[in-house]
Amino acid sequence: MKHPRLAVAALAAAVLPFVLHAAEEGFTPLFNGKDLAGWKNPYEWGKAEIVGDEIHLTADKKFFLVTEAQYSDFIFEGEVHLPEGQANSGFMFRCHVEPNKVYGYQCEIDGSDRRWSGGLYDEGRNQWLWPSQKGRTKVEAALAHEAESQAHFKKPEIQNALKRNDWNHVRITAKGNQLKIELNGVLITEYTDDTDAKGHLGIQHHGEKGQTYRFRNLKIKTL
Repeated sequence: MKHPRLAVAALAAAVLPFVLHAAEEGFTPLFNGKDLAGWKNPYEWGKAEIVGDEIHLTADKKFFLVTEAQYSDFIFEGEVHLPEGQANSGFMFRCHVEPNKVYGYQCEIDGSDRRWSGGLYDEGRNQWLWPSQKGRTKVEAALAHEAESQAHFKKPEIQNALKRNDWNHVRITAKGNQLKIELNGVLITEYTDDTDAKGHLGIQHHGEKGQTYRFRNLKIKTL
């Protein structure tokens, strides 16, 4: 039988690397679990409330709850739980905020059978960046890029990355013009774009009446 002190020492040795790793990660929580300090709703509609360790969004029209602070290069992590039925959400990043308007980069959370979760959408501007729909311009190079991106989103690991009735973990890395999105540990998007170098973060309610979108564990590490 192992001596109790040796057992404790072995357990400490096993746990310590994980504790140190967590401390070294350098992430800062974006939600304090008590109130919405650091967040704002730029819309005249939409409701955000705290339920336990979650932020719940309800609305009859699409709106975004956004951070007051702006961020440039970072790693963002967060979790989202979609409601049952028709649902669509997303995480805005490096986005721009005006009264009743939010636009810019968005990590798509797609609850439909299309399964484009983890894709990159340009909210309020150019729409889909990845998977690309720029083939609509009928330019040969754009058509090839669109075909490549559509094939990418048909891969089984991409199609099945979203857990439709559970919590989903999102990790967004923005460094210079390099943008990367991971969903539940699956790399979905790697994209190069120079449009926005800095902006707000945000969480989305898509506007389905009576539906509640849930978010938790929102945090950021600046690079």
